[in-house]
Amino acid sequence: MADWVIGVIGSLGYAGIAMLMLLENLFPPLPSELIMPFAGFLAARGELHPAGVVAAGALGSLLGALPWYWAGRKIGAERLEDLARRHGRWIALTPEEIERGRRLFEKKGPLVLVFGRLVPALRTVVALPAGLARMRVLPFMLWTVIGSLIWTSILTLAGYLLESQYERIEKWLNPVSTAIFAIIAIWYVVRVIRHPSGASKPAS
Repeated sequence: MADWVIGVIGSLGYAGIAMLMLLENLFPPLPSELIMPFAGFLAARGELHPAGVVAAGALGSLLGALPWYWAGRKIGAERLEDLARRHGRWIALTPEEIERGRRLFEKKGPLVLVFGRLVPALRTVVALPAGLARMRVLPFMLWTVIGSLIWTSILTLAGYLLESQYERIEKWLNPVSTAIFAIIAIWYVVRVIRHPSGASKPAS
């Protein structure tokens, strides 16, 4: 797994980072905790610039968040909850989670877009409540970029600082990262299996 991520970044550079971070928002088992530290490794070795790494990661996160935002804005809470009830197993999303996200955004507002980026189970769909609340596009993008810059900076710095130990830990990167990916993928599959089957909407 590590070899593949580094290979994509090594071949495509900043575009590869942005692409991987975009995919993270659409495919949860591909975590930024693997992508950005590896990019930080390459930056520490002089192959990329740290600022470019952070910017590319934040851009990818923003692009990956926009489909969720527009889904919430265009489809609306009631139809989304109905879709989640019938088909949510494939995105591991339930109507209850949509409702919790909506209430959380009502209480915390744009801060959800900032600090939600730091929570693995939340960051993939953190933009959905903003769309449901019909938050304006420019403020949404601004707050999302702020949260993404914080998160990608932390992960890039971690990889950058570990560069001095790269030779010692290089042989462990691939098996460890593959294990992490497998754990997340298993979690995703379990959620898909345990997701309630499509049932008719309860009568009010």
